[in-house]
Amino acid sequence: MNLRTSPGVCAVAALLAALVAALVWTVRHDGYFTDPAGLSWRYAACWALFTVALLALRRVPAAAVVPLVLAGAVAVTATGLVAPPRTSTDSYRYAWDGRVQSAGISPYDHAPQDPALSRLRDAWLFPTGAAACAGPDRARIPQTGAPEHPGTTDDAGNTGGGALCTRINRPAVHTIYPPVAEVYFLAVDRLSPGGARHKPLQTGAGLLSLAVTGALLLILRRRGTDPRRAAYWAWCPAVPIEAVNNAHVDVLGVLLAVAGLGLVAAPGLGRRACGGLVLGAAVATKLMPAVVLPGALSGVRRVRDAVAVLLPAAVVTLLAYLPYVLLSHGSVFGYLGGYVAEEGYEDPSSGSRYALLRLVLPDAWALPALLAAMAAVTGYVLWRGDPRRPWSGALLVTGWAFALLTPGYSWYALLLVALVALDGRWEWLGIAVAGPAVYVTGRVFGSREAVSATAYGLAVLLVLVVTVVRRRSLGATGRRR
Repeated sequence: MNLRTSPGVCAVAALLAALVAALVWTVRHDGYFTDPAGLSWRYAACWALFTVALLALRRVPAAAVVPLVLAGAVAVTATGLVAPPRTSTDSYRYAWDGRVQSAGISPYDHAPQDPALSRLRDAWLFPTGAAACAGPDRARIPQTGAPEHPGTTDDAGNTGGGALCTRINRPAVHTIYPPVAEVYFLAVDRLSPGGARHKPLQTGAGLLSLAVTGALLLILRRRGTDPRRAAYWAWCPAVPIEAVNNAHVDVLGVLLAVAGLGLVAAPGLGRRACGGLVLGAAVATKLMPAVVLPGALSGVRRVRDAVAVLLPAAVVTLLAYLPYVLLSHGSVFGYLGGYVAEEGYEDPSSGSRYALLRLVLPDAWALPALLAAMAAVTGYVLWRGDPRRPWSGALLVTGWAFALLTPGYSWYALLLVALVALDGRWEWLGIAVAGPAVYVTGRVFGSREAVSATAYGLAVLLVLVVTVVRRRSLGATGRRR
């Protein structure tokens, strides 16, 4: 049968076309503040089409799988480029940090609203005028001296002068991003043509997303594993929305984490050490990839095998910070401590954090319970994990960390999606759905805490049910043999 006319191939192609259309419909809808309910339904449609496309992919002949996955990856990724960032302003901070570094200034030394850097302010990042500053995603900043960029016109057609604001969130605090991320921001700024605004960061993120797909396919091929798994990342709605449209630097950390785990799984102490180096770079990109380190040590019994991963990871992280430590007058951790407090990680009663633990425990017990649970999961992975499949342990630790922390930002789950693609345990994608449910749908009900408990509770239930069913199925298969 001609693969082009195969019913399975045609069905997947039609579903991918529908998914691409739904993603364009979603990304072009600027409804985070004005229509969160409508945006939530659009998200739901995208995830539904994604699910059906994955099911249809199972019927596709093996020879057509990789071309379909790659073609779908390109089409799905491209949908993130059809509009400016819609549900996050983080990429504007990236652009600013890159511009500051291009001027020879450490990004850790000044907050965006610092008058000392007023000469670096572009009209698109720092619009002026009452109309431009009226949006809910604009932060007013104090003016000193002459009006900013007089005579210029911003994206909304407002002429410079008058009220001054910025698209950068938290303009009064220093940057929070680690050094590898800052090097990436600098590289994008240096390579960007004048007047490109947000587009270079989105384009760079799109290329990184496709690189993750390539890395997944390469690892799966070398392991003799079904390449269909790569579609969990390549076609996932979270990728074009969070990695590309919102241009979150998490995608760079994901690429490095996937590559690092792939190297750790390869035979030989040298490759484990190389994997440790790459994992260290991942940690120095967003810190969060540190959660995969227990997976990288899955089933390790010899001290030298553990040192071969941990020592290079630590050295790379420290060396990445060193130039910024030497060049900066302020702390290279920036607003990290303030962010932890702001997001309620220290005080569980202040937000939607630890939502599931707080259903059954007093607020004061949530953090100790989290630490105990994660210690148990980590211990299990270290003792019982498969060193040939470090991503399996990494997924277990990462999945339970998200389930118990119940983060409210949907882009955090990008790492989880990539680990699902490596390991194949699709049930953990429920955690990736819970993130946008809290972040977007929580605005509809006015209570992120209630939505967080519901969404993450259903996601955990899915994981537990599928795990039990899978184990019973494997047990029954073993008894028949």
